[in-house]
Amino acid sequence: MSPYEVLVMFDAELDEDAQVEIVSRVQEIVTANGGTWHGAEAWGLRKLAYEIDHKTDASYRLLTFDSTPGALEELTRILKINEGVIRHMATRRIEQTVPATSPEPAA
Repeated sequence: MSPYEVLVMFDAELDEDAQVEIVSRVQEIVTANGGTWHGAEAWGLRKLAYEIDHKTDASYRLLTFDSTPGALEELTRILKINEGVIRHMATRRIEQTVPATSPEPAA
């Protein structure tokens, strides 16, 4: 299992219930393939840097989970064919570790 996060840009005209339905579909795919769902964080409506399909705004959500690469491929396929999703980007999460002691400055 690898940790992933997917940033999804929804059409600004898509209602909240439809967005939640798409996110729950992604959650079902992750859990059905033995993954662990961590959550979905709504970032809200934001202005796009450039127009995409004559749209200037999008609603963003960050999805975090652990899953297999096969499950990631399936949910990417689902997001590609969904008309309410403008763009999405899946990345592997890197867990940050903080050293126990700070290194000594070089003399």
